[in-house]
Amino acid sequence: MSAQREHFAEAGYLVLPGLLPAALLDRLVPEVDLWVDDGLRSRSIAACLEPGPDDDPPPVMELELPAHGELLTHEPLLQVIADLMDAPFVFHHLHSDRHNPGAPGKPWHHDHEPNDRDDPGLVMVHALHYLGGLDGTIGSLTVVPGSHRSPWSKSALAHLDTCELPGEVVIDALPPGSTVLINSALLHARRPTTSPPGAQPRYFVDASYCQTGARWRPVKPYWRHMLAAARDRDLDGGRWPELFAERHFTEYARPA
Repeated sequence: MSAQREHFAEAGYLVLPGLLPAALLDRLVPEVDLWVDDGLRSRSIAACLEPGPDDDPPPVMELELPAHGELLTHEPLLQVIADLMDAPFVFHHLHSDRHNPGAPGKPWHHDHEPNDRDDPGLVMVHALHYLGGLDGTIGSLTVVPGSHRSPWSKSALAHLDTCELPGEVVIDALPPGSTVLINSALLHARRPTTSPPGAQPRYFVDASYCQTGARWRPVKPYWRHMLAAARDRDLDGGRWPELFAERHFTEYARPA
């Protein structure tokens, strides 16, 4: 077992400082601005909250933005995920946002989705990409190492908001283009901080990937359109044949 895989298995997270090249960051940042400022993010959310009769996708999906599609299949990223999972894996979903100074926090939660075998040994990973890095001026990523090994419900600790928990680790100093990989079952929070005058927005993209071996529950009603768009664009470059395969998912079910 590699040292990275051993740490990830024990702690549930792995920090990859400066993983993303500057040339990719230069194209990602304006795409995030476009996504937020042109209302594309809002329309993406609306397509999930009020899906059409054919689970129609929004006008633009994140992976249809060229740099976002490139980030999703960034080869050094996928190589690390392959090492951590030691198995084929499939893309689950992509999310993009810009957190402005004074943005609120996000309470303690995890993002793990169930699979149809209820197999806790199958891993789901979230890749949290901080395009401008982290410097503690907009919000800090806080994790509880090892919490992925306990059967928490997603919002079991939400009533605690972002208060300090025993054994937590605060991640608030990363260079631009850094990525934090977390086991999706790991408890984590975005703790708000006081933003000084002139603080820059926090550009944030996350993508999730699931180990194959069961069928996973999708979180977007238009998930088939999303996978088809990725295949049409040949985003995997022929190197990752399971990455956009529909057979690894159950049907979409609206949250209760």
